[in-house]
Amino acid sequence: MTNGQHSPLEDIARFEHVRRRHIGRYVAAVVISALMLWIAIAFAKGQIEWAYVARFLTVRAIVVGIGNTVLMTVSAMSIGIMIGVAVAVMRLSANPVVSWTAGGYVWLFRGTPVLLQLLLWFNLALVFPKLGIPGIFELRTVDVMSPFLAALLGLGINQGAYTSEVVRAGMLSVDQGQYEAAKAIGMHRLQALRRIILPQAMRVILPPIGNELIGMVKVTSLASVIQFPEVLLNAENIYYANNRVIELLIVAGIWYLFVVTVLSALQKRLEQHFARGSGRPVKSR
Repeated sequence: MTNGQHSPLEDIARFEHVRRRHIGRYVAAVVISALMLWIAIAFAKGQIEWAYVARFLTVRAIVVGIGNTVLMTVSAMSIGIMIGVAVAVMRLSANPVVSWTAGGYVWLFRGTPVLLQLLLWFNLALVFPKLGIPGIFELRTVDVMSPFLAALLGLGINQGAYTSEVVRAGMLSVDQGQYEAAKAIGMHRLQALRRIILPQAMRVILPPIGNELIGMVKVTSLASVIQFPEVLLNAENIYYANNRVIELLIVAGIWYLFVVTVLSALQKRLEQHFARGSGRPVKSR
């Protein structure tokens, strides 16, 4: 501009740029670093024989235990997903009896502790001494209800109550027009759910289901109270014999972290698969 006047852009260009001081970041970094250093020193100076950690990391009992943990996680989660999908569909049914029944199931199994449910299944023989058809085919419940079966039923049925709410939320996230479009082309309700609604709902369902699966890895440790030989129970049995408590607990912790890391990577890949076409890529964690 003329007459000694400057344009607004020229005025802005003359301003001194002052870089913002993120004091909070520096303080947080120092505090966290000091805390991590303190923990590292505590473990380094503690009465921990790291040679025992390395030695027991791959002993047969521990490897078998982590195998049982993974088996129980996959099996119980599979049951939970199947029950969860069925109950979610029932909750959204126009039939009040079906909807209320599904709601009662969710209320009951979400309202009682998992540990209590495991103990009830394991002691089912006190309520039903025999299973089967009276006079035709009967088995003693105490022979049937092994620690594996009790843990599978307790964890799987409990998980179904939580999974049903996740699936129901995913189904509700799909636009109502999708239901109407499916009906318009002659699809019945189950066809629409299988081919249109659930595939779209998976983008909403998958992240919390992945978290539930990772949570199930740790929840299986509760099955140790009914003597299911998962990794924590086997670690306990070893340290009862050699008194290396902290070393065996560290071994169990390392295996849990390994399994969770693998499952987290698989979850990310699945999320990326179902996010295709949504325009919202999955960010790396």
